[in-house]
Amino acid sequence: MTSQSFFNEVPLPDLANPAPSTPLTPRRRGIIVGASEGIGAALARKLAQEGYVLALLGRQKKKLTALCGEINQSAGEARAIPHPHDVTQYDEAPELLRKIVADLGGLDVIVFMAGVNYPPGGADKYNFENDRKMVEVNLLGAMAWLTPAAEMFQNAKAGQIVGIGSVAGDRGRVGNPGYNTSKAGVHTYLEALRNRLTRHGVNVLTVKPGFVKTEMLKAAQGATPFAIEPEKAANDIYNAMRRRKQTIYTPSLWRYVMFVIQHIPSFIFRRLSF
Repeated sequence: MTSQSFFNEVPLPDLANPAPSTPLTPRRRGIIVGASEGIGAALARKLAQEGYVLALLGRQKKKLTALCGEINQSAGEARAIPHPHDVTQYDEAPELLRKIVADLGGLDVIVFMAGVNYPPGGADKYNFENDRKMVEVNLLGAMAWLTPAAEMFQNAKAGQIVGIGSVAGDRGRVGNPGYNTSKAGVHTYLEALRNRLTRHGVNVLTVKPGFVKTEMLKAAQGATPFAIEPEKAANDIYNAMRRRKQTIYTPSLWRYVMFVIQHIPSFIFRRLSF
């Protein structure tokens, strides 16, 4: 079965009339894709503390199960359920989304946090296979999950989508063209969803982190200024969700840094080494 036919054949849940199957106590309900570690795990803890019930998805089953156990033990009740999943298995997304929404009894927010970074190792190095992997996870993985979610939210005329971009997606730089491209694609995709969905009462939030102290940061080349803990990023994201913001940088200082970088003339920018 092709990906296109699968999307067409799987019926999407009606969020305005959620299914009665609710093994978790209905509250604010969320999905976090890419919750095994880093910002995704920190955001899961934050949302659970704020009363959300969550479906947490990620490739690392052991870490995901441990995180859900930690959250549920801290809450004294079931607030998080694990769903091991590889976001490059695109055909699985619509049916798994339908199942999760039925289990939660509806959906208020979906967060896509999955991401990988494979630096080429220098400005004279090229690796298409790694570039392809970054696009498959960072961009196509996001589209596979957020496209059916966007359709559900549009039909319900409510909901919120949160996607993870990066300051690396604001401009193409010499260090990692593949990663820059994958994140720039996410930014444009989320902007397009926002332009579609705002008129239907659905908020779309683009998150653009700088350097965050996660496993991914270990792959970074060169200096990592203004690096923050995942918990700081999670708090910024939660506050932006609550205020229904459209785009945030975390930490906020990056907004001003990137404003300057975006306005460097091209004939100067292409001579820079970052």
